Amino acid sequence: MDLEQLRAIQAPLKEKYRQAPDAATITLRASGSLDSSSIACKVDTGRALVEAGLHPATGGDGSQACSGDMLLEALVACAGVTLKAVATSLGVAIRQGTVRAEGDLDFRGTLAVDKAAPVGFRDIRLSFDLDTDATAEQLTTLYKLTERYCVIYQTLKNPPSLALTA
Repeated sequence: MDLEQLRAIQAPLKEKYRQAPDAATITLRASGSLDSSSIACKVDTGRALVEAGLHPATGGDGSQACSGDMLLEALVACAGVTLKAVATSLGVAIRQGTVRAEGDLDFRGTLAVDKAAPVGFRDIRLSFDLDTDATAEQLTTLYKLTERYCVIYQTLKNPPSLALTA
């Protein structure tokens, strides 16, 4: 997709959201089915069924997806798409690239071994390795705007209110 195609697709959406701000707010949903015979949850992604289970560091055998990995994968996907959209908007050609996310977990927290150990990621790092002729200044702008507009990045950086209900 080039800049003109992107603008043609997004222009009517932007105008709609300017005219009717409430139209810009949607609710995304996800659901999963608990497995009756194992510690697993089957999540329908809309494209495939993913079975999530315990990470090997918590007793899993590695045959199922780990929700922590899935969180990092969502960050990679969102950051990669956002970076490509921003690059297209800025006219920065990217021949190819790799997006990586890695996060540090202390499993003592989730296994209740140490109540002082955090449950969840302590640190997450996102990086890009791009094949591009972009200048250092263009890359700085590209990364800054990717950070600003990546939904998953911003959600992790500025957590929303979260509620658990029955």
